[in-house]
Amino acid sequence: MTLFASDNVLVPIDFSEEAGHALNETLAFFQNATNIHVIHVLSSLEPTQPGMVWQTVDDQTRIDHIKALFHEKFSGQAYENIKFTVKIGNPSSEIIDYAEDNAVDLIVIPSRGRTGLSRFFLGSVAERVVRFARCPVLVLRH
Repeated sequence: MTLFASDNVLVPIDFSEEAGHALNETLAFFQNATNIHVIHVLSSLEPTQPGMVWQTVDDQTRIDHIKALFHEKFSGQAYENIKFTVKIGNPSSEIIDYAEDNAVDLIVIPSRGRTGLSRFFLGSVAERVVRFARCPVLVLRH
């Protein structure tokens, strides 16, 4: 008997060391990469950013760059069957929406452990995901 019905697991990454650790721990626990979803959320481009003004950067270019970075950083047989997705928007909202759209049973998300004013002003993606996700969320703190 498994803990979750379909074992669909979502691991949001930001290419930090903590996110890599969360993905590796998830792979070690579930051992079936076909049910592991990985998402990276890019912020929206502002019209005043230099890349937009000079028309040298667009969303598709950014998405292609992130996909290449993922395959470069997480290469190897263990990562081949992972479903990797790049979204653009608010990180916590995109993570929650993706989890609902793909029948995710568990979200494994790293926490940076910010405290004080930095947490107050920057907020916490992990905290918002825990608060609003409709599935269980495992927060890994380091």
